[in-house]
Parts: sequence; structure tokens; C-alpha cells
Amino acid sequence: MSSVQTFFRDKSVLITGASSGIGEELALQLAQAGAKLTLTARRKDRLETLAQKIADAGKPRPIVAECDVTRDGDLERAVAEATRAFGKLDVIFANAGFGVVAPLKKLALDDYRRQFETNVFGVLRTIYAALPELEKSRGNLAIVGSVASWVATPGASPYSMSKYALRALANSITPELRASGITVTLLSPGFVASEIRITDNQGKVHPGSKDPIPPRMVVSTPKAVREILRAVASGKREQIVTGHGKVLVAIERFAPWMLRALNARMATIRAKDDTRKWE
Repeated sequence: MSSVQTFFRDKSVLITGASSGIGEELALQLAQAGAKLTLTARRKDRLETLAQKIADAGKPRPIVAECDVTRDGDLERAVAEATRAFGKLDVIFANAGFGVVAPLKKLALDDYRRQFETNVFGVLRTIYAALPELEKSRGNLAIVGSVASWVATPGASPYSMSKYALRALANSITPELRASGITVTLLSPGFVASEIRITDNQGKVHPGSKDPIPPRMVVSTPKAVREILRAVASGKREQIVTGHGKVLVAIERFAPWMLRALNARMATIRAKDDTRKWE
């Protein structure tokens, strides 16, 4: 049995944003590891399909809880369902999020508010709802951030700001929660196969849209999630996920002038080719 299976076996795990992408793959791999799952997202039909897929594979059927991280009360109900079903909550993945992308002049304050409501306040709602149970279990809090918290790019200021905020949050609360026995892991993925880049600024998915990132730079979701689970199981403080993500963070730390030069070039290109017109 691997260290990941040993760590997660029989643990009660709640995942926000479990209906697609990283959240969906977390559910699949954690089910294989023997975790007791509570899956939350806005799209309950997709959660039910995922739960049935896990059950059909011979694993216990997860609890499904329709949940919008921007609404007060939803996360408290999801946590209550998890603890009622499994008697405890050991691990929570604060994974729900999306990206608002456009040049500054095409954005309004409401765009930034909408981005922060999901990506920042949604994570805070998740933490506050789960904190009493995580204190009881001396459990793990995993926050899904982004390499964008290290490397901000032109045309993505709302998203980058929200992920910078999560990194600051994780750095601040890690020593605070350690006193309660809670281990915090900040997960910072680079480009991972998911729906985030074909989701518009209102949170609507456009299945036929082309991913703007070249396929050679996109890491498969199963590979990224394996790295994520190893990081949480080993109690790492932060894990940069994907090889290109590690390279970009290293450049930002040790040769930031290189990224500034690249960003200046990207700003020129995007000004000439503003193709993401979904609003």
C-alpha cells in the first residue's frame, strides 16, 4: 500500500468544486485510496454521475451535497452531512474556483468582486464551516491556489489577485492553525487539464471553446492530482504542481526581470488578439 493510500484510507474527506477538473479527479483517486467522500459543487447532476461512477467501481458511494461557495449556509450544511454520515471530518480540499480574464479596461469592479466572492470568500466560507471539525480530528486543510499567485500575467488581473490573496491567507493561517493540530497545504498548480480555461467571466462553461494554452504545456489531471495527494499526505506547506509551474516560480524568485520582459511582450500580443469575447 502506498503512503498516499495509507494516509487517506478511512479518512472523511470533503471536496468543493468536485464536479469537474481537479476536484473530480481528486474524488476518483481518493475513492481508490479508501477515503470516505463528501462531494460538493453547484452542478448536482454531475456530482451524482461521479458518485455513481465511484460506486460502480466497487467503492462506497460518496455523499453528494449541492453547494455554492458564494452562498452563506451551503458549506455548513455540507459539513453537517459529512459528519452525520461518517462521524468526523479529517480532510477538506478547498478547490472550488474559476477565472475572470480580460484587460483592465474591459473589466468593472463587479468583475473583481465576482472573482473574489468565489475564489477568496468561497475558500474562507469553506474554512470557517470546516474548522470546528478539523480541530476535533486534528486534520488537514488543503487550499487549491495557482502558480498565478507567483506569476501574474497581462489580461488576468482578477484571477491573479485572487490567487495571491489565497497564498497570503495560507501563509498567515498555517502557524495559527498548527497550534490546533491542523496541517495546512497550499497547492499551486500550473496549467492542468480542466474546464477553467473554457469558462467565461460569468462562470458559464463553453464546451466547444478552444483551450488557449498549447496542449504540450497542459498536464493531465490524473498526474497533477497524484502530486497533490502526495503533498497533502506528507504535510507539505506548499506544493507547486506541474514542471512548468516549478520553472516559472523559480524564475520569479531568482530572475524576475525575465518574466517582466515576457509579460511586456504578452501585453502587446493580447492587445492585438483579444479572442475571449464570451460576455
